[in-house]
Amino acid sequence: MATHSSTHPTLGTDGVRIELVNARNAASFEAGLAEVLIDCVDGGSSVGFLADLTHDAAVNWWHKQLQNPDILTWVAVNSDGRILGTIGLALAPQANGRHRAEVCKLLVHRKGRGHGYASALISALEEEARKRGRTVLVLDTVTGSAAENIYLRWGWQRVGIIEDFAALPDGRLWATTVFTKKL
Repeated sequence: MATHSSTHPTLGTDGVRIELVNARNAASFEAGLAEVLIDCVDGGSSVGFLADLTHDAAVNWWHKQLQNPDILTWVAVNSDGRILGTIGLALAPQANGRHRAEVCKLLVHRKGRGHGYASALISALEEEARKRGRTVLVLDTVTGSAAENIYLRWGWQRVGIIEDFAALPDGRLWATTVFTKKL
């Protein structure tokens, strides 16, 4: 399991904690992360899953994901303990890539959108990436999505588009836009 920890979770907007998941608390977040993932897929987000995603499959995926020591995962948790969002940072393990990482699974539950949780999550991720010497970040998102403009606003640079890169939850193939950011 990932041993990364945050002894002092950062406070996001509306009293929401932005917390780095660690080996001690990972299991307690799996069901809530599954709920966010399912909500995003049900809402049409192309995040690696099709519309038939079950709760058990989502929990199992998160269980495996949270055990990967090369992936850091943050959660946005409200005062009731409900997870409203998450983001991951996949650290390149190659010797020639120790300066780079990939942003993965920036997800915000539809009930939590528009409150700055995504911004708080990406800020926490970028701060930790800097601390770890990860100065080149990459990510991809659905071409034509609202996320494209959000990443541009956050200072990311569009690299290019890959046609028919992934299937949307309904099975249709769609393009992805690749972004990079130098920290």
